[in-house]
Amino acid sequence: MLEEIKKLRSKIDADLQAISSAEEAEAFRLKHLVRKGTIATLFERMREVANEEKRLVGKELNQLRAFAQSGFDEAQIKTEQKSKEPIQDPTLPPRKLYHGHEHPIMQAKARIQEIFIRMGFTVATGPDIEDDYHNFEALNFSPDHPARDMQDTFFVKHGDRDDLVLRTHTSPVQIRLMKSQKPPIRAIMPGRVYRNEAITARALAEFYQVEGLYVDKGVTMAQLKGTLFEFARAYYGKDIKFRFRPSFFPFTEPSAEMDITCFLCDGKGCRVCKYSGWLEILGCGMVHPNVLRNCDIDPEVYSGYAFGMGIERTQMLAIGLDDIRLFYENDVRFLSQF
Repeated sequence: MLEEIKKLRSKIDADLQAISSAEEAEAFRLKHLVRKGTIATLFERMREVANEEKRLVGKELNQLRAFAQSGFDEAQIKTEQKSKEPIQDPTLPPRKLYHGHEHPIMQAKARIQEIFIRMGFTVATGPDIEDDYHNFEALNFSPDHPARDMQDTFFVKHGDRDDLVLRTHTSPVQIRLMKSQKPPIRAIMPGRVYRNEAITARALAEFYQVEGLYVDKGVTMAQLKGTLFEFARAYYGKDIKFRFRPSFFPFTEPSAEMDITCFLCDGKGCRVCKYSGWLEILGCGMVHPNVLRNCDIDPEVYSGYAFGMGIERTQMLAIGLDDIRLFYENDVRFLSQF
């Protein structure tokens, strides 16, 4: 019996050395390691061995089984690794790796924040779902104020409350900031806003805004103009021309809109600028005294300015885009340019 074990060990060793594929490894297992394999057959013949030799024979059989099993495991690992190795021409160039990057809107948002932070502004945020007070009333919109029609609103139903809305601008963050912090206040408020509008080449129902607020003693319209001039030069280039036009906003008085020269026609007049040579980039003005009073700030002591712009619109003007919808169509051909 011991001689048979010795011969089988030599056979198993030779078979292990010959394994070069997963199929050959499986054939080895079926030949030697299964219940009716060569090793199991010798274990069944243990009953033929004399009692005084069973201990020695059993030890040899166990060592043989361990030897065969460990050899099979090693061979199996080697063949699996070999099968995973790609078969290719080593002289071929490597595959091109495509890396993701920030969306152009997020790039514009970061650039705007960078410019204003450099000018001394901090960044403030607030909730997307607002109540009527913060979104309208505290900003000098009375319940029947016609200016409410300027911003078609999404209303939110929650329990018995009927005063919740998806914010139509980031101005509510200004109210929360003025109510929680004493002047001086100098901050910008970037974030997503929502308006119930038809989606066109120049309008979306959901878009991004950046608003700014500065409240302190002695703040003037000249400081507002200087701040926005510096922003326009930093964002659009030092050669850009700009102008202020009188406008109306309930929360600022006086109010204005800021235009820059059209990027397509260089101020000569074209379809995009409606042949005026100018494109609007933002609205601004001095904070209305009623807004300061609503935030418990004395307008006789403090004054302030505020401004706001759409990030998509700002980016469109910067890159010469004539359809705002391209930002959200997830067309890789368009997005890969930024």
